Amino acid sequence: MTSLNERIGRLGVVPVVVIRDPRRAVPLARALAEGGLPCAEITFRTSGAAEALRRIAAEVPDVLPGAGTVLTPGQAEAAREAGARFVVSPGFDARVVGYCRAHELPVYPGVCTPTEIQSALEAGLDVLKFFPAGPLGGASFLKAISAPFPGLRFIPTGGVKRENLRDYLKLGQVLACGGSWMAPAAWIDEGAFDRIRDEAARAVAMVRREGRRTA
Repeated sequence: MTSLNERIGRLGVVPVVVIRDPRRAVPLARALAEGGLPCAEITFRTSGAAEALRRIAAEVPDVLPGAGTVLTPGQAEAAREAGARFVVSPGFDARVVGYCRAHELPVYPGVCTPTEIQSALEAGLDVLKFFPAGPLGGASFLKAISAPFPGLRFIPTGGVKRENLRDYLKLGQVLACGGSWMAPAAWIDEGAFDRIRDEAARAVAMVRREGRRTA
């Protein structure tokens, strides 16, 4: 059976999505899947995030639903109950990590310093979100900061876009990249799902050129 990390690694890109209207969740998920990216990290930045997750999990079972911007154990619980298969946090919060570990829910907390990485290691994690990747120095900074931690894998997010995606994918310590460029909130609000599908397909093509196999 393919593990969650393996599935995300094959995808190479995790679409990070802000949904204001949960009714747009299902057509969004289908557009991503048609473009070859059957995954959506729904950020908990809007009141409709949990409902959007619930709709995707129920109506588009082939799409891997996750919850992003999870700041509290309560949000982690809401995400799990809505059908999230993984949780992403912008920083390392021991309470959120503890809740997810206790409920066998994969969690990818954000880190950007060696101290945070060591805290995550002590919590038993081996895949971490690197955030905010772009402002911190991009792929070169990630390569440097990860050097003392062999075996750790990262999901760089924040400032990742089509133009620099390959820089991250070339790094062996990068499991996948998180990005919002293929499904920005404005396109979702406009119902531009064909555009989202096409942009997802372009991202998939770049992943394949780097020798990764999409799920």
